[in-house]
Amino acid sequence: MASFFPRQTIELRLEEARAFRRLSFNLVEMALLTGVVLRLYRSVALTHGSPTSWVYIAGTFVLGLVFLCAMATAHLANFPIKRWLWRAPLFALGVVGGEMAVSLLLIWMGREPTGTARAGFGDWPGMALSTFWTREAIVCAWAAVLALIVSVIRRGIVAAELHEKREREHQAGA
Repeated sequence: MASFFPRQTIELRLEEARAFRRLSFNLVEMALLTGVVLRLYRSVALTHGSPTSWVYIAGTFVLGLVFLCAMATAHLANFPIKRWLWRAPLFALGVVGGEMAVSLLLIWMGREPTGTARAGFGDWPGMALSTFWTREAIVCAWAAVLALIVSVIRRGIVAAELHEKREREHQAGA
């Protein structure tokens, strides 16, 4: 088991969390940071890449998806699964907030891509709605898959510990 869950309370050591770990506890900061990075990455990927290469398009999409899921995992891993029910949708909402703030800034600067053209302020509401639904769906689906994986692994660990305990009791009684 990790050092966060000692077997005996006497083993408990107070360790200050590293900077990223401390950041990962804060839902608002973690979500906004994720949204800002995602929108800037999207902008760079759409303006400086090869739009005719399916490998490039798929690669940039997968990289963005992996980053979003990794940041959601880093945040959700700090809390019990029961809290994920409200934390995952709020995390996605924060990501959208960060993305849309950067999007407004990029539109104002004339740098926000939309297809092969630049987005205008009239495009922003549609982009915001589309971003909202996709991020909510991705983060909530990922949280559900992650919760399933964590539950299965925890059940396996508990079963293994119970089996070890019975073996020790059996050997001690024999």
